[in-house]
Amino acid sequence: MTFQKHCAAGLVLAIFALPTLPAHALLGLGKKKAPQSPLTAPRKLTAAQSELLAKAVVREKDTIKTVRERMPLVETYLQVMKPDPLLLQVPESDWYSLGRVDFGKVIGDQTYQSDNPSRNEGIFKHSIGYLADITKSLKVSFDQRGFVSMLLMDSNSFDLQTYDFVFVRREFLGTVRTSVFDVTPKVRGRRAIGRFTGRIWVEEQDGNVVRFNGGFKQSPGDDYKTYDHFDSWRTNIQPNLWLPTSIYVEESHQLKNGQYSISHKADIHIWGYVLKVPSRNEDQETMEIDNTTDASNASQDISPLGAQRQWVKQAEDNVIDRLFQAGLLDAPSDFDKILEQIANNILIENNITLSGTVRCRILLTTPLESLAIGNTILLSKGLIDTLSVPSVSGDATVANLASVIAFQLAHIILGHRLDTRYAFNDRLLFPDTSAFARIPMHHTDADNADAAKKAMELLAGSEFKDKLSDPGLYLLQLKQRLPALETLNQPRLGDGLVKSDKDQSFWMQALTTKAPKLDMNNLTQQAAMPLGAMMRFDPWTDQVIQLHPRPEPLLNARDKMPFEVTPVYINLTYYTAPAQAPAAPGTAVPGAAAAPANGAAPDAGTTGGAPAGTPTAPAPGATQPAGTPQLQGTPTPTGNPQGASNAAPTVGSSSAHTALGGF
Repeated sequence: MTFQKHCAAGLVLAIFALPTLPAHALLGLGKKKAPQSPLTAPRKLTAAQSELLAKAVVREKDTIKTVRERMPLVETYLQVMKPDPLLLQVPESDWYSLGRVDFGKVIGDQTYQSDNPSRNEGIFKHSIGYLADITKSLKVSFDQRGFVSMLLMDSNSFDLQTYDFVFVRREFLGTVRTSVFDVTPKVRGRRAIGRFTGRIWVEEQDGNVVRFNGGFKQSPGDDYKTYDHFDSWRTNIQPNLWLPTSIYVEESHQLKNGQYSISHKADIHIWGYVLKVPSRNEDQETMEIDNTTDASNASQDISPLGAQRQWVKQAEDNVIDRLFQAGLLDAPSDFDKILEQIANNILIENNITLSGTVRCRILLTTPLESLAIGNTILLSKGLIDTLSVPSVSGDATVANLASVIAFQLAHIILGHRLDTRYAFNDRLLFPDTSAFARIPMHHTDADNADAAKKAMELLAGSEFKDKLSDPGLYLLQLKQRLPALETLNQPRLGDGLVKSDKDQSFWMQALTTKAPKLDMNNLTQQAAMPLGAMMRFDPWTDQVIQLHPRPEPLLNARDKMPFEVTPVYINLTYYTAPAQAPAAPGTAVPGAAAAPANGAAPDAGTTGGAPAGTPTAPAPGATQPAGTPQLQGTPTPTGNPQGASNAAPTVGSSSAHTALGGF
């Protein structure tokens, strides 16, 4: 399914055409800030603060060197906003991009300034040509230098000679104590263009910059005019190694009435730092894939039907392995088991036996899609995020997930098989950048129509038969936002929720008849969540992490933000070694030191004692990113088909609610 993205594509093309745009700009123009009052003149840095900044300069050089050696996946999802009388602002259009970024090619020693302002290239060289191919491939290509600006403050001159630093305060980000500094370039005029100006957070244990936000200077004659503002976060993914993880971009513009409104906002996610880096000399690098098959019982022969099913299983394993190695799938986790138990409940309650075990995995991408590859069901992270709706009973999230899982279970039951050509490994030997274009897994329209009917039968025979108002309400909310979010609803690999760009009804349209009327003013009704509501993932291991956010009461309709991009906030922690590989006796775990109690801290931010406002350690029960959830099974219900290979302890509504962290 290919949607036309007029507004968002027009914005991107206009940006790409800017002739003098330096490499620090990604999206658009910034605004003036009020000049600083002379009464707030900065204090001179203490010796401890200067020492911490000196460590930060050294650590930043190490970070830049490490990033240069990597080729991770970078995903950008942008929403163009417009004013709304009820909700303040709502999405008007959107734009999406996913690709592997070769940082070794885009991070250089030269400054981020155009050598020839008359050349109509800017930093996105040849990008208009790439965008012309938007309908030819499911992956949008572009010159990646625009992203470097928001991953690094300054790749060649972040130091005390180039920038002025003003101490602000000390602050906890999660359990990590930081010193906060305001940063401005010392140089003036054209030499200042492209230099970072904003705020940085330096963790006090090793001197790493763990967060920075602000913008990059745009005008030589205006000290306060910058390109797009952004908030860039890093996580401690290995001992003393903090790498870029998530970035939030937001810019505003002034309306005719003098008020300001958000013009656009975007989330950038980076992961797959341990993916194999292709050869610099070969664009068509291949990758070997293990041929994974199930061991069969040596005492029995395989029937023709059994051989056929083994052949399909081999193709399934090959594709799953390839998608994982390309960085598109999560590493196996206990959250996958939650999804699998929901699937097994539906099968058991409908007295259906499959020939093999149902497996579930998560696509680490934002577009709303799901698919079945053999007996493996994949749900995208963005879909899971927006389905995770809080409810009084706690069952809304489980019912929403069940509706999508039932749709893909129906494909499996109806025998809508995976293309068995992928049982031959050589058909999967292609570059990671081609993964979306070369492994289309979507079903035909006829298969999807049949699967939708079967899914409704499965749900009617399950514990969710009386809870379908929640997934129905979700679809009604999506229908309201669909004209503005066409890119979000364009599947890259599998099946979307929407039929096509010509027919914007849903495959599971029957669910909408089960839902009450959608009412944005009804604060007891929340149909869909913003992006990022349920999941994040480790950018080093690619394993998903279920979030357990503190409940926030809805105060007005603006608080709902269905399907919207929202700011990033990560509760940072220091890296600890996996539990299965404990450190040797007497050996300290790198980076595992806890924050000092009662607000005690090193001297990095003090002037004869902690400054006013020094934070104390986070209070017990503070929100933290949680690990994989614990499952709680209940007895198998009566009617479980005897000998069913996919049988598993069922998760009733209440126990699934517990497993999903209280939604």
